[in-house]
Amino acid sequence: MDYSFPHYLLSKQTVDDRALNKDVLNALRVHMPPEPVSIIEVGGGIGTMLKRLIQWGILCNGDYILVDAMEANITYARAWIPQWAAEAGLSVERFRQNELRLCDPARDVRISLKCADVFDFIQRNEKPVNLLIAHAFLDLLPMPESLEKLFLLTQGLAWLTLNFDGMTTLAPIVDNLLDEKIEQFYHATMDMRPTGGDSRTGRKLFEHFHALNAEIISAGASDWVVHTTRGKYPAEEQYFLHFILNFFESSLKSHAKLDATEFENWLAKRHAQIERGELVYIAHQMDFLVKNTLAG
Repeated sequence: MDYSFPHYLLSKQTVDDRALNKDVLNALRVHMPPEPVSIIEVGGGIGTMLKRLIQWGILCNGDYILVDAMEANITYARAWIPQWAAEAGLSVERFRQNELRLCDPARDVRISLKCADVFDFIQRNEKPVNLLIAHAFLDLLPMPESLEKLFLLTQGLAWLTLNFDGMTTLAPIVDNLLDEKIEQFYHATMDMRPTGGDSRTGRKLFEHFHALNAEIISAGASDWVVHTTRGKYPAEEQYFLHFILNFFESSLKSHAKLDATEFENWLAKRHAQIERGELVYIAHQMDFLVKNTLAG
């Protein structure tokens, strides 16, 4: 199978749609400032959150800056955003290579795609925006020091979603002891990334926000839950599951405490479960809407 990260981001749209905590989402609707709004999304990938906010009527008029360090994601976004916008009946204007405008009689959204390391971008950014978005991103960063820097991007409001919180479930069981060992080792790799990250970021964010005097407006679980309906996975979620197993493989393939052949057989059985429509995947995550009370 060809493992493409932009394709993975595309395949998890429906998974994320279900997972996003609806109470936190409703709080975002209530607390959004009057339009036109200004938004920065860090770790924005290919633009799936932008699409979601427009389709769900949360963003109708404003400026959206999407920041991502992967050139492949920005390249994909450059082509994909105009494609889905046109299919949704929006007029698409391109001003420069990475500057777009999507509009119709009810909507007018100006988009800027930035290929940059988030902390380099923070240093260059001149004006904080109404809303900061970080989606499935904070658990990749060193905490709590990254939060204080990220809050420099917002005038106060931050929607911080799908923060992993230490639980992965794959069912049915292959081998009780082996399953537990692989989950434990996989989570440990998240805690040992040289760039930072934490397998229990979700629960620890409460403490981090308190230390920064940030007000938690709303918080709730945003678990990924993937299963078949009538024997089939929705949309491209079969690809999503294969990619999750690829994360396991790339993280653990040289693990000193894991027998290579045993792990290879485990992966083969899990991939076969996906092909048969048997695998259920659950990952526990947390969403937050917070206000940085020190902003401005």
